[in-house]
Amino acid sequence: MPPRASKRKATAPQNSSSVTSADDSPTASDKTKTKKTDRLDTLFDSYANSSLGIIDPEGIEALCSDMSVEHTDVRILMFAWKLKAQRQGYFTRDEWRSGMKALKVDSLSKLKKGLPELEKEVNTPENFQDFYSYAFRYCLTEEKQKTVDIESVCELLNLVLGSQFQSKVDLLIEYLKIQSDYKAINLDQWMGFLRFCKEVS
Repeated sequence: MPPRASKRKATAPQNSSSVTSADDSPTASDKTKTKKTDRLDTLFDSYANSSLGIIDPEGIEALCSDMSVEHTDVRILMFAWKLKAQRQGYFTRDEWRSGMKALKVDSLSKLKKGLPELEKEVNTPENFQDFYSYAFRYCLTEEKQKTVDIESVCELLNLVLGSQFQSKVDLLIEYLKIQSDYKAINLDQWMGFLRFCKEVS
């Protein structure tokens, strides 16, 4: 399925009569970079909310639909990690550009093909802890929020740890749902779950 038509107005073409000196003429490398950025921006604009100038939850759902990936798929969270997205459900233009360049993709088809490689990258020991910590922080949607409610934590545990430590995750979730001491979990406790899964047999 092709990306949706852009909701943004096209920018006016630059004045063709403007003259640049030989010293100012871009190199082949500069032209390639500009073309790549233009492609990234065109793709971004096809999913962005034109009034906000960012990709919002509706745009992310459309992106997932066009890639035939569920918006609840862990790889979409991995994609947000790669973009270093600051707000849950929103991608800015700068986040999009830097993340897509880091992934070395500039089209929807390349992004879809790149998801398995991204998954491998995240699951390396040196990256997984950072991704795991990011997943918690990404759920902090309010300013000065420091904890995530138990129900959301259970869903997140299943999403980010389930494939590696399913039996332990199931037991943790079962415990969290029946205990009454905690209504929410902080980052230290969240990181402790990962240590528990790695160290306890």
